[in-house]
Amino acid sequence: MKIRISLSRQTLDLFDDTGKCRHSYSVSTSKMGPGEQRGSNCTPRGRHVVRAKIGAEQPENAVFVRRRPTGEIYSRELADRHPGRDWILTRILWLSGCEPGRNRLGDVDTMRRFIYIHGTPDGSELGRPGSIGCVRMRNSDIVELFDLTPAGTPVEIIE
Repeated sequence: MKIRISLSRQTLDLFDDTGKCRHSYSVSTSKMGPGEQRGSNCTPRGRHVVRAKIGAEQPENAVFVRRRPTGEIYSRELADRHPGRDWILTRILWLSGCEPGRNRLGDVDTMRRFIYIHGTPDGSELGRPGSIGCVRMRNSDIVELFDLTPAGTPVEIIE
């Protein structure tokens, strides 16, 4: 398996080992555009891997803070009580860069920037940039992707 995320198309494609695209998903990447610098809130480019998978036993819409489930289930009422909260829901695929000096180590380290592929509230707009660095997906899509991709899966983020 291999994942390719296109920043220009706002899509995530999952390829099998023969190179055939098996699934294509609409996503939302950073509203700040591409970039690797710590603190930039940009989506990093280049070669990555899925370093960790988090949330396997959690229900859809489970809320995560610092990669831990809070016990909350996302709802409109919960969102109204926490305006401005960056919702990380359902599952997390934590990315790690593979290119020292570009997206690994120092001030450009994707993993230390806490860049994930994760679920987002169902009302969130996908297909256009809107995140603060991560790759947001529909909850049903992140569940499917999570189940199909083992840790170590290559991820390429392209413009």
